[in-house]
Amino acid sequence: MRLQQFLARAGIASRRKAEDLIRAGRVTINQQVASIGAVVQPGDIVHLDGERVRLPQKKVVIALHKPRGYTTTHEDEHAEKIVYELVPKHPGLHAVGRLDKDTEGLLLLTNDGHLTQLLTHPRNQVPKLYRAWCKNGRVSVKACQQLVQGVMLGDGPAQALEAHPAKNGVKLVLTEGRKREVRRMLSKVGYPVERLVRLAVGPIELGELEAGEWRYLTPDEIKLLYASAQPQSPIQKPTAQAGVRPQKSTVESNSGRLSTRQRQSTDKRGSNLQAHTRAGRTNKA
Repeated sequence: MRLQQFLARAGIASRRKAEDLIRAGRVTINQQVASIGAVVQPGDIVHLDGERVRLPQKKVVIALHKPRGYTTTHEDEHAEKIVYELVPKHPGLHAVGRLDKDTEGLLLLTNDGHLTQLLTHPRNQVPKLYRAWCKNGRVSVKACQQLVQGVMLGDGPAQALEAHPAKNGVKLVLTEGRKREVRRMLSKVGYPVERLVRLAVGPIELGELEAGEWRYLTPDEIKLLYASAQPQSPIQKPTAQAGVRPQKSTVESNSGRLSTRQRQSTDKRGSNLQAHTRAGRTNKA
């Protein structure tokens, strides 16, 4: 495979950033400085800044309920708490996109660089469902229509796939993931955000995970993620309409605490999900 693809699958960086590393002369193949277009053959030894780069031996995807106050980064001297403190260590583990420090909810982490590329590439339009509480209360229907039609931000236009008023705020679906995009969009239409929770990424929902808990996705869920990142996928997107999906997180707005009311499933997939959730609770930091 091409060197930039090898680095991406190893969880080092996106393909574009991997190309920057190669151009900077920081990557070698068999002790020779590599160039753009280089190909990694079986048995080749790749180093970045003198450190051996290996493809993950076992691919994992972790669903984490990111608490408020945690930074989505590996190293930041200014970050008091980072999300990687909450999950098991795996070589090449990285976040699929980001949630800013003040945002809570579903964060996917994986050592599968190919999956990350599929889920984050703008072309694939993977939807994410958010629930926001706003300083000015329930977002009006007119403002929701503005969000769907699109608003202009400092870094270009932004548009919601869906937006529906909710108690003290709004539920909305976006397919982009620009920095603080949801907050900036809502502020633009006159509803600054007080609290923001991501409830779903593609077909994967936050479910019954409490803040700080994590679980491994099952093989079937990972297949669903791959399918959701394909153009014209038949996988159902998350919806901002209440009551549509059967295993959706709900919010106790009077206490401000995220909780769930999830029915017990009798099929194999449901049993696996519950088992992994319990494992996450046991192993959380």
